[in-house]
Amino acid sequence: MAELAYVALGSNIGDRTGNLALARLRLAALPRTTLRGASAVEETAAIGPQPQDDYLNQMVLLETELAPRRLLQSCHEIEREAGRQRSVRWGPRTLDLDIVLFGDLTIDEPDLVIPHPALPHRDFWQREIRELEPYAV
Repeated sequence: MAELAYVALGSNIGDRTGNLALARLRLAALPRTTLRGASAVEETAAIGPQPQDDYLNQMVLLETELAPRRLLQSCHEIEREAGRQRSVRWGPRTLDLDIVLFGDLTIDEPDLVIPHPALPHRDFWQREIRELEPYAV
């Protein structure tokens, strides 16, 4: 059965616009998955202790039959394709993909937490989700 999943896209290294475009393209091409909508792209200050450039951020709404863990694996594959290296926590990233919401599921595992724990603290994610509401019907 298909579920609606909100995935946050972020990039602050290299061709930020191109990195987000790659993510949208690859997410839309996942098996048994349809890209239902994408929010506007917005620039935000980096979060975390390390000084770094601002991010371009966007939220996409997927309709997917993939399980949450499989979607997470696919997100990590897309990040690697964009040159992401997971060396510094909260560090600069060519591409960061976060599953923010996945249907009505609540998951609390060491490497997968849904809803994303940062959702209440990221106003821009909340704005982007509201922007996608018309695509969620």
